[in-house]
Amino acid sequence: MADTLETTDYLRPEIASGLGNLELVAKLVVEGFITGLHKSPYHGFSVEFAEHRPYLPGDAIRNIDWKLFARTDRYYIKQYEEETNLKAHLVLDCSKSMNFSSDPKRIITKYQYATMLSAALAYLLTRQQDAVGLALFDESLRTFMPARLKSSYLREVLRTLQTAKPSNQTRTQEALRRVADRITRRGLIVVMSDFLDEPEEVISSLKLFRHAGHEVIAFHILDPMERSLEIHASDATIVDVETGETLRTQPYQMQAQYQKAIQEYITTLRTSLLAENIDYLLLDTTTPYDHALAEYLHKRQRLG
Repeated sequence: MADTLETTDYLRPEIASGLGNLELVAKLVVEGFITGLHKSPYHGFSVEFAEHRPYLPGDAIRNIDWKLFARTDRYYIKQYEEETNLKAHLVLDCSKSMNFSSDPKRIITKYQYATMLSAALAYLLTRQQDAVGLALFDESLRTFMPARLKSSYLREVLRTLQTAKPSNQTRTQEALRRVADRITRRGLIVVMSDFLDEPEEVISSLKLFRHAGHEVIAFHILDPMERSLEIHASDATIVDVETGETLRTQPYQMQAQYQKAIQEYITTLRTSLLAENIDYLLLDTTTPYDHALAEYLHKRQRLG
């Protein structure tokens, strides 16, 4: 398949998901994104990957890269974790509702989408010499990995993402409070979730990070059907994947009401978060990954 595809094709979730190997997915998604940066609508973005900085008086001589000196006749210092520009934490919802796909043959689950997006962001952060950490949550904080900048640590992050399985119900407020308690240094928090919880709890949870001085991006990930309730059947049984509760209904009777309710929820969430200077981007599981990566890059460049 790889021989017949352009690099930018891997920005499409259904193509990236066919690779299986999360490290390869991350690499190809980021390379596809960088390849497409010069094209509309992202013209003007730039990505710099600095692994060294010029030697300054007072720097330890043992940290000079002598091989680079031999090639350039200039002194450069290898960058280490404490010199990183940014510490970023990827906070990923792995509750049972994230395991939903309305069409498993054509559309990946929300968790698969979030996992591959997280992998791409982790890879991009590391390439930019920013430290990356990971938190997985459902009704509690399941996994917490503090932000670090090491290639071996990146592989550990990707391995954790690939092996985790969605389970349990969602308790956003409790889980994100625990995440906030664990992150002591100000940085960037990227939260990926379907946010299927009480809107007040979602909003107050994300505000916790802002009040602690963090910059925050909220990626709201939904399945296309969750935005439309387009069910082509006269009768249907709707199942709550977290509680198992069922509802027998005729979809056309509730479709308009549902669409109004979900749009009101999205509008409330977006408006409330933007008022708190929290970046918000609505994604569905067919959205190419460059939309989310561009949102991140825009935020990263504003931070300097």
